[in-house]
Amino acid sequence: MRHSIRRREHEVPELNMAALPDLIFTVLFFFMIVTHMRDVEKRVSYEIPVGQKMEQVGHQKNVVYIYIGKPADGSSDNYQIQLGDRVATVAEIPAYIKEEVRQMSEEDKERLTVCIRADRGTPMGLLGAVKQQLRDAHALNVAYSGLNGNETGNDMTK
Repeated sequence: MRHSIRRREHEVPELNMAALPDLIFTVLFFFMIVTHMRDVEKRVSYEIPVGQKMEQVGHQKNVVYIYIGKPADGSSDNYQIQLGDRVATVAEIPAYIKEEVRQMSEEDKERLTVCIRADRGTPMGLLGAVKQQLRDAHALNVAYSGLNGNETGNDMTK
């Protein structure tokens, strides 16, 4: 007796798309949480200086940025200081630092770093005055932004 082997025809099952919207919203929610949007509009322009032995600091919650440069709109050749979204004077630096520190957690306050992003032609007298105001505000960990001399184009902080 001979048995014939019958082959079954297999169909490819249809892909269930019911969970796809949940997956998309989960991924969207994840990126909304981990993405940090730039919230500071540059009001001064600066040419980043070149340095040696640079270290990457990156953007962290405990880093406060101070920008020093000429007005971005080209209205003046005088150097200006930008604190957050506004142009300020040297005397306003301690109050700005205290306000930024007040918004930080206790852990971040202990590791506070002030990053100065200054134009390469900034007068040393202005930088000295900024550093003195930072000392008065008890912000003693200061970093300077610059380009690594060996790798042009990388914005690093020393």
